[in-house]
Amino acid sequence: MKAIITGASGMVGKGVLLECIDHEAVTEVLVINRNPLGIQHPKLKEVIHRDFADFTAIQSELEGYDACFFCMGVSSVGMNEADYQRVTYDFALALARVLRTLNPDMTFNYVSGVGTDSTEKGRSMWARVKGKTENDLIGLGFKQAYMFRPGMIIPKRGIKSRTKAYQFLYDYFLWLVNLVKFFSPHSVVDTTQVGKAMINSALKGYSQNVLAPKDIIILAK
Repeated sequence: MKAIITGASGMVGKGVLLECIDHEAVTEVLVINRNPLGIQHPKLKEVIHRDFADFTAIQSELEGYDACFFCMGVSSVGMNEADYQRVTYDFALALARVLRTLNPDMTFNYVSGVGTDSTEKGRSMWARVKGKTENDLIGLGFKQAYMFRPGMIIPKRGIKSRTKAYQFLYDYFLWLVNLVKFFSPHSVVDTTQVGKAMINSALKGYSQNVLAPKDIIILAK
């Protein structure tokens, strides 16, 4: 399997990248980044691309792949709806449309979140935007498209969050997340499980398009 990853400099994306590098079924990984990742590996290929609203300039690099793991994203805190939609919806759909043309049989996975509003009509801005993104990605007609909705995520393998507030919580309150996981094991996932579930979704498929934390844990095994 040859896979494309976006957001590999973030916590979730890096977790997916490390699992892809280690997995024997994954022969090549193409990372699309704005800045160099700083990781070298025989499986790894990197394309530096600045404009995530338009991928036509690099579409010759995107053909022949079996899966895309779209892991990039931002917090909605402090953002208006137009700006959040541009980063969340426009970027994902811009890449997905190009890939759908080039690789119609690929699996496209999108990292969303618990609480996403599939009706697109709720009061929560971020949930509406995520819901529209999910719905339109599923509607593009990929062979497989899975919307990952992790809740709390535990970073593994030395991964750090680029968001300072999140990393502060991991540094000082990870014990609380682990406590939640102890009492509610299907409500918390880790970066390794997300990565393995992404790979397995492309290799084996899954019974539904939208994956809650429990589904991610099942698919990771």
